[in-house]
Amino acid sequence: MTEETSLFNLSVIKKENIKRTLSEIYQSLEQKGYNPMNQLIGYLMSGDASYISNYQNAREKILEIERADILEYLLKESFKACDFSD
Repeated sequence: MTEETSLFNLSVIKKENIKRTLSEIYQSLEQKGYNPMNQLIGYLMSGDASYISNYQNAREKILEIERADILEYLLKESFKACDFSD
């Protein structure tokens, strides 16, 4: 009987967690009638969690992730979409 070792990449798991969490928060803010982009930018710039509604535990969810990690994720995703070869 051969036992296989499963490998996982923590950075991939972290990235997927941030992506999923931001998506959930975005949807919650939208459902409450807020402009999700404005609210998320306000939070990311100020660190003031009151920009994020408590609806569907959105505020609690965003506080589980470091703002620096969110910004790093967003920048990396943005840079992937850019062509800097010009």
